[in-house]
Amino acid sequence: MNTLRVARTLQPQVLASSRMLVRAASTTTHTSAASSVIPVSNIEAQWETLNTKEQTEVYEQLLEAQKRDWKTLSIDEKKAAYYISFGPHGPRKPVDEPGSGLKVFGLTVAIVGAACVAFLGIRSFGGEPPRTMTKEWQEASNELAREEKQNPLTGITSEGYKGKGHVSLK
Repeated sequence: MNTLRVARTLQPQVLASSRMLVRAASTTTHTSAASSVIPVSNIEAQWETLNTKEQTEVYEQLLEAQKRDWKTLSIDEKKAAYYISFGPHGPRKPVDEPGSGLKVFGLTVAIVGAACVAFLGIRSFGGEPPRTMTKEWQEASNELAREEKQNPLTGITSEGYKGKGHVSLK
């Protein structure tokens, strides 16, 4: 609160000169940060080879650069800032490699084919179907259902029924 009172009592020219000092200090700080060992040009190619400390240094360097006016940033600094913020590295790195779709498709076809071969192999060793699966047995089940008036609302004994009833074979 006292700082605000003091700031109000200062003359406008003193405030302007103090702003210039702050501006000059921030500019010189940036100049020393910009002279870092790690260049930001082509950061996309270098990022994966940098260790964690160097990545942090580049990140902090770009963070300081972004505090300035964006019109003064170079194209390389803008590209590097965008890549570090939104690029495909770390948790945003794609899980699948390029061209892995064909590999996944091929393996899926192979697994489905193996399942079909296993099904047909097991079925070929099976015996004859049970006697309840014959067409005669199923037609007899339909007759018994009609005699006992099973499901009179929507089933085989309802008026106008046109279904097959218990017959599932052709």
